[in-house]
Amino acid sequence: MSAEDETRALVNREMVVDAVKMNQLQNLLHDALISTNHVQHCAIVRRKDTNVRASSVGFNLYQDQVLALLDAFKNPPQTREEGIYFEDKQYKCVRADKNSIYGKCGKKGLVLVKTVTLLLVASYTENMYPSVCVEAVEKLADYFKEKGK
Repeated sequence: MSAEDETRALVNREMVVDAVKMNQLQNLLHDALISTNHVQHCAIVRRKDTNVRASSVGFNLYQDQVLALLDAFKNPPQTREEGIYFEDKQYKCVRADKNSIYGKCGKKGLVLVKTVTLLLVASYTENMYPSVCVEAVEKLADYFKEKGK
C-alpha cells in the first residue's frame, strides 16, 4: 500500500468515526430531549469551534448565533439585565449563571446549558412545559459533565 493509499484509508477511518459519533449524539439528543415532547428544537454544539455536532430536524444554528449565545455566559448579571437576542426575538432572561441561561419570549422559551466542551441549546413552545424542557436539558448536561465533555 502506498503512502497516499494509507493516508486516504486513515482519513476515511476518521470520517467514519466522526459519522458514528455524530449519529450517537443525534440519537442521544432525540432520546434525552425530543422524546420528552417538551423540547421544540435542540442542538449540541462544540464550544471551541462552534461546530454543531447534532441538532433536531430543521434547527439550524449559525456560527454568529452560537458566538452570541456563548457570549451571554461571559457576564451573567448583564445577560440577566439585557436578556438574550435569538432568532430575531428578544428573550427576557429568567436565569443566568456561569453554566445555565434560561430565556422567555411570550410563551416560548430558550434553555442554554454549558458543559466543559459543549453548549446545549433547546427551545420550547407555549404547548410545552418549560420545567420538563429545563430538566431534560440539565440532565443531559450532567451526563456530559460526568463524561468530562
